[in-house]
Amino acid sequence: MPLVVTNTLTRRKDELVPREPGKIAMYVCGPTVYNHIHIGNARCYICFDVIRRYLQWRGYDVTYVQNHTDVDDKIIAKANEEGRPAEQVAADYSRAYEAAMHSLEVSPPTIRVLATEHIKEMIEMIEGLIEKGFAYESSGNVWFDVAKFEGYGSLSGRSLEDVRAGERVEPDPTKRHPLDFSLWKRSKEGEPAWDSPWGPGRPGWHIECSAMSLKYLGMSFDIHGGGSDLIFPHHENEIAQSEAYSGDKPFVNYWLHNGMVNLDEQKMSKSVGNFILVKDLVAKVPAPVIRLMSIAGHYRSEVDFSEGALQQARRALERFDIFLRAAKDVAGADSETADSEAGKEFITRFTEAMDDDFNTPAAIRVLHDLVRRGNAEIGKAAAGDVDAKKRTGSLVAAFDELTGVLGISPHTIGET
Repeated sequence: MPLVVTNTLTRRKDELVPREPGKIAMYVCGPTVYNHIHIGNARCYICFDVIRRYLQWRGYDVTYVQNHTDVDDKIIAKANEEGRPAEQVAADYSRAYEAAMHSLEVSPPTIRVLATEHIKEMIEMIEGLIEKGFAYESSGNVWFDVAKFEGYGSLSGRSLEDVRAGERVEPDPTKRHPLDFSLWKRSKEGEPAWDSPWGPGRPGWHIECSAMSLKYLGMSFDIHGGGSDLIFPHHENEIAQSEAYSGDKPFVNYWLHNGMVNLDEQKMSKSVGNFILVKDLVAKVPAPVIRLMSIAGHYRSEVDFSEGALQQARRALERFDIFLRAAKDVAGADSETADSEAGKEFITRFTEAMDDDFNTPAAIRVLHDLVRRGNAEIGKAAAGDVDAKKRTGSLVAAFDELTGVLGISPHTIGET
């Protein structure tokens, strides 16, 4: 059975065929570092951590690139609010983000990149877009001309007319079209700025991800991930500028987007004040509980954050932990490998579930079935069945391996 993914670009499940056999090139949009991240932000990184872990477990060599947007209007606003340099704000919240990911047992990316360290590459890309006629300079700003790119709207499924009618856009007298987006912003007094052919300024948000992903992964890389809120305009704009720049190759082969986290039936967001910071949550709730709650629904689905959802995840992990403790007592030194006969069935079922667009709810059901089978084998072993002891060992090995893939080892739950 092939591994298939729901590709936002094609709107169907496509077989994942890597650009290079045995290797996966993957880019996930990272944080804009102007504040601590909330659990809604974190769900994206938990989901793609699981996807990455699974791909590695399936034998792929995964190069995972993630950016930090460390120059942005929000960072400048935060710096003004706190009365300190923007670069200091960005550095502090970058460290806070990395600490939050560590606390959630999210593996660091293969390559972590900062926008401010790639200004040269962004300027070169902008110059190329101007030369090809897809961008124009006006009063120190550089804009991408959306009307020049024929495929604009392919990812979001919106025509230019639909977008024009349905989107609120900020008017700017230096733009030719209301939907033209910024590639380079003229700096205001006191703002971070870099020299450029168009005067001092800083890059627009969209060009950052294109320039950095192309530098480290090249055109037509395998997977680009992020939250569904980035489909338009961020990822739509990435496609436009990257494919306009390359001229003859698709930017990305598979676009994967995770669903949002809702709190009180509303998308968790700093802008409306309904959010729970990761640093506060991990002080009260073990990381495996948060991770299990985040992947209990399919990564593409929205999830509701609630005390009830956390308690459900905690109870599941406590059940897992009780099984493991009892099973390891029974198995003792007779533990076998996960692909021994008893464990093999569950390894196969888990793989089938995850090969179907990383279906974590189905994969978690397999773990529950394994625990039920394991508890039955423990009972048989207690009644004197010698073979049950070996089967229990095989199930323990399989369970440890599969929970490791999901990053939800329950060993610490019973101690909290």
